[in-house]
Amino acid sequence: MKKYNWAILGCGKIAGKFASDLKLLDNARLYAASSRSLQRAESFAAEFGFERAYGSYEEMVRDPQVDVVYIATPHSHHKEHAILCLDHKKAVLCEKAFAINQTEVEAMIQSSAENQTFLMEAFWTIFQPKFKKVLELASDPDLGQLKFVKSDFMFNGEVDPEKRLYNIELGAGSLLDIGIYPIFRSLVLLGKPQTIKTMAQLLDSGVEESIFMLFGYENGSMASLTSSFAAISKNETELCFENGFIKFERDHDVPILIHKNGVDQLIKIDAGAGMGYELEAAHVMECLDQGLIESPVLPLEFSLELMRVMDAVRKEAGIVFPGHD
Repeated sequence: MKKYNWAILGCGKIAGKFASDLKLLDNARLYAASSRSLQRAESFAAEFGFERAYGSYEEMVRDPQVDVVYIATPHSHHKEHAILCLDHKKAVLCEKAFAINQTEVEAMIQSSAENQTFLMEAFWTIFQPKFKKVLELASDPDLGQLKFVKSDFMFNGEVDPEKRLYNIELGAGSLLDIGIYPIFRSLVLLGKPQTIKTMAQLLDSGVEESIFMLFGYENGSMASLTSSFAAISKNETELCFENGFIKFERDHDVPILIHKNGVDQLIKIDAGAGMGYELEAAHVMECLDQGLIESPVLPLEFSLELMRVMDAVRKEAGIVFPGHD
């Protein structure tokens, strides 16, 4: 089994969760942590057990020992950092949202192709046992046609214009940060919507704090999707079929509820030893073992289509990111 040297680009909260799960994989070596601050990189490396620390992303990608880089910087910097890594022939797992808009994602995909180097969006949901079970249950013909997808993701966040969630310069707003999850589910389950309608709460700064989205499809199906930094919810998704429904929450420990033929059934799924990030990391290394430059499970075209839909949502809602639109 080939062992891959992983590097972290951007030593924030999500990077810490990813690093913790990376330790669960025998073929992953926690090799380098990089930040714009050497002190931050050294602190992160010491906390999670990385062998090296870099106070410059450029210095990290020039290290010939680095095989694959996990990018965990704000959305606004994903294109720049992904292309930096790809140009140095480093495989890339880049956090979602993949970038700010379709044009940036296209540039990242082009760089991957030109450098013949692996690129994947870090959309861990598709690798989760719970979501895979939901997809299996949803394919049951006895349920009939899927007519409605109702999905939300909310939490009550601190309003601080200096921090990522509310900093317009960093691609702030609930849509790119958490609204992407309900959109992802609808895209996987129903495909690309024919029509999109939105209602958004925009702050004076231009940051979108909450958004409601309604997707319409040619076959008559619909999706009702919500994200917000201003409220708390169960973060639940309900799939409504002609002959039943499936409900599941984001929390891995909460069972899936399926109602079919007038009977409710709870299905508990073992989430595994980690938080789930190890599953996407393991898949990346499987792809690298096979010499692939993109994932067959989460292909780049899907990530591009997801960004096209989010661009359409932003246009309909009047959300603008200065310098990116």
